[in-house]
Amino acid sequence: MATGLGYPRTVWLAACFLVASLGFIDAARAQSSCSSDGQSRPAVLLERFINADCADCWTDPATPGAGRGTLILDWVLPGGQGDNAPLSVVATRDALKRLEALGITPPPASLNRKTQVQGRTGSLRVARGLPVSGYMGASIEFQAPAPGAAQTWTAWLALVEALPSGTEGSPVPRNLVRNLIQPSWDGRKQLSNKERLRFIESRSMDIPAGMKTDRAQVIGWVEDTQGRVVAAAQSRCTGK
Repeated sequence: MATGLGYPRTVWLAACFLVASLGFIDAARAQSSCSSDGQSRPAVLLERFINADCADCWTDPATPGAGRGTLILDWVLPGGQGDNAPLSVVATRDALKRLEALGITPPPASLNRKTQVQGRTGSLRVARGLPVSGYMGASIEFQAPAPGAAQTWTAWLALVEALPSGTEGSPVPRNLVRNLIQPSWDGRKQLSNKERLRFIESRSMDIPAGMKTDRAQVIGWVEDTQGRVVAAAQSRCTGK
């Protein structure tokens, strides 16, 4: 069957699909790039935990800020008041998962935890994509030198909402954790000690209700079998 332009229908549909695809690619390229490329390596991971019951913890003027080389994560954990807790709208059970991994009992108010990024030999890259239908693509890629790779690596990739100072009375800027994935990589299957081991995880992450996607970033870090943080990175958006 021919179209009104005289071309077979299959050829016409293929051409239309190609034009649409190229238009999508051009639109994507016009958007900002959000990755950790070109960013300095953090030396310290500072995690600030707040119980959703404690409204004053969010506005506490003694909240520690980010020093030079410090990467910040803000976790709000579910409180005893449930949905009636003052900060329940941004509370996440991922905060409880993180505390469990650290071996820390959930605090009744707030708690701050500093962790040194001990390994500087590997490299870590994180990136996020554009929001689509309530989801956002995110990735974490780790390259480690083979001599230290005969173990299982635990990766953490957090989708955060970067909130400026003053948001709801906060005295400091915050990277509020809104979603989390935790892949595990087995480095014991590599054969050559001369290889640089590469692990990568790409996922679509759910965007929670109320989150402003123009503030979305991803923060990732990798731990060895002893629980030491060996690499950390945060995305930054550049371009349009």
